[in-house]
Amino acid sequence: MTYFYLKAFHLIFVITWFAGLFYIPRLFVYQIEAFHKPSPEKEILGKQLKLMAKRLWFIITWPSAILALIFGLSLFYINPTLFYMPWMQVKLGFIILLFIYHLKTHQYYKQLQNDVVKKSSNYMRIWNEGATFILFAVIFLVILKSAINWIWGVIGIVILGILIMLGFKLYKNIREKNPEA
Repeated sequence: MTYFYLKAFHLIFVITWFAGLFYIPRLFVYQIEAFHKPSPEKEILGKQLKLMAKRLWFIITWPSAILALIFGLSLFYINPTLFYMPWMQVKLGFIILLFIYHLKTHQYYKQLQNDVVKKSSNYMRIWNEGATFILFAVIFLVILKSAINWIWGVIGIVILGILIMLGFKLYKNIREKNPEA
């Protein structure tokens, strides 16, 4: 029964971790756009968005990542055979990518907190989709396990990427015509 409680906590913190990873790049978009506004709007928005990002990052996202990792490792401790399952090894590869994504996002966070704007808001909109790709891959691996057909999985991820990019271009065109969209 302990295993299921640990699994539940693992899933809860994975969900809150992804919530943070989905929202923080959106805050970065707003921070970058606010940075280019005239005073006093730039300072007022910048201060508020920095505070929102700080709270999201250090109260929700980082603790959730750490707790998801702790509960995930505890599942391996209770059931070490999980580690030897091929689907789990692929999932762990995606989890490593997720931590790399998280750490790179932390770099962007620190830059923006220091008013260093190196990326465009459009770049951050695209960056925002990185966690989406990893989430799709992990969910399909966990649900389908070894029944997954790798060719269809790769094709599905490519199609997802194409759809996201088309959606991004469509939204960019809409925003150019109506900046309030």
